[in-house]
Amino acid sequence: MTKAYWVGAYRSVSNPDALAAYAKLSGPAIIAGGGRILARGLPALVYEAGLQQRTVLIEFDSVAQAKATHDSQAYQEALALLAGGAERDIRIVEGV
Repeated sequence: MTKAYWVGAYRSVSNPDALAAYAKLSGPAIIAGGGRILARGLPALVYEAGLQQRTVLIEFDSVAQAKATHDSQAYQEALALLAGGAERDIRIVEGV
């Protein structure tokens, strides 16, 4: 089975309190879904057209597991707390 990676890039954060509330619930929801948070925060370095954006990298055992975690009730409850407090790009990609 190919691992999958959930990659999140935060274009902007307009409500830090909403992001904090989201983070409090999202981490446990992701871990409960089998996710392993590998990296999060601002880039140490950026190259080429890289942007200084908060980035999150989470590993799952499969795309199905990543999707199930995103769609889970626990994660959706966390996501509801974010409610427009950040503009993000979330992608799930298969490992090689």
